[in-house]
Amino acid sequence: MSGLRARTPGGVRVFLALDFENLREARAELRRLGGARCGVKVGLELFTAAGPAAVKGFRKDGWRVFLDLKLHDIPRTIERAAAAAAALGADLLTVHAAAGPDGVAAAVAGVKATRTRILAVTVLTSQGGDVGAEAERRAREAVGAGAHGLICSVDEASRIRRAVGPGALIVTPGIRFAEGAVHDQKRVATPDRAGREGSDAMVLGRAVFGAPDPTVALRKAQKLFNMGLKS
Repeated sequence: MSGLRARTPGGVRVFLALDFENLREARAELRRLGGARCGVKVGLELFTAAGPAAVKGFRKDGWRVFLDLKLHDIPRTIERAAAAAAALGADLLTVHAAAGPDGVAAAVAGVKATRTRILAVTVLTSQGGDVGAEAERRAREAVGAGAHGLICSVDEASRIRRAVGPGALIVTPGIRFAEGAVHDQKRVATPDRAGREGSDAMVLGRAVFGAPDPTVALRKAQKLFNMGLKS
C-alpha cells in the first residue's frame, strides 16, 4: 500500500522492543548496534523494573521512546497515568482500545498540549484466529475518540488503514524475517510486507537482538521495510 504515510516522531520507522530485566542489560544491547539509530519501546517488564528512569534516560540519550503500557482502567485513572507518561517525555503511549471510547478519550485528554501521542491497541498479536472485524471495530472507535494512531498486526493493517484513513499512525508489532522464529506471536509478518500493507512504523525485538550482528539485522529490516513502502 503506497501513498501518503502518517509521520512518526522524528520520522522513526523502527522501534526496538527493550524486553529486558533491567536498564543495564537494555543499554548493553543497544550498544551492540554500533551507533545505528531508531526508536526504543519500553514495555511493562522494563518499566516495572526501572520505572520512570527508563523513559527519562533514553530520552536524555536522544532516543525516541514508545512507552507500551497498554493502559486499561477507569477513564480518570487512564487520564492521570497518561499525563504522568507525557511528563516523562514519552513520544508514544499505548492504551487498550478495549477500554472503550471513554478510556481512549481520557488518555488523549491526559496528553493534551504535550508532544506525546496516543496509540490504541486493537487486538494483541499473540491472539490467533480471525480477528479482523474486531480489530477494525476497535480501530474505528479509538480514532473516533481521538487516538492519534493504532497498534495492530500486519494482517489487519491494510483493512484498518482503509477504515480510518491516512491520518492515523499505524504501528505493527510481530515482525520477523522470513527465516526467523515466530516465538510467542500468532500473527507475524516480514518487514517488507509490513511496509506494503500500510504500516507507518514497526516493532522489532528478538529479530534484531537475537541476531549474531544486531546492526546488520536492523539495517536489513529498515531496508526491507522501505522497499515495502515504495511498492
